[in-house]
Amino acid sequence: MHHHGLIITIILGFITGVIAKLLMPGRDPGGFIVTTLLGIVGSVFASMAGRALHLYRPGQPAGFIASVVGAMVLLALYHMITRRNAGV
Repeated sequence: MHHHGLIITIILGFITGVIAKLLMPGRDPGGFIVTTLLGIVGSVFASMAGRALHLYRPGQPAGFIASVVGAMVLLALYHMITRRNAGV
């Protein structure tokens, strides 16, 4: 991956993470880095899920909306885990 591709991935990951956090209620972890990673991992998750469901061809990345949904799923999992651990 070229440097500009990495920078674009980071920027899009941050935007995706911010939108997911805005759409999901509740306390969320971290600042810029966690938000960016959330968006990037959400996009990867959405791409893998889309390929498993035959919505995307191999090597085809998820679209922006699917990436936000993927990040929201990760946030929902985070909320479930932290709620469960808080009750222990």
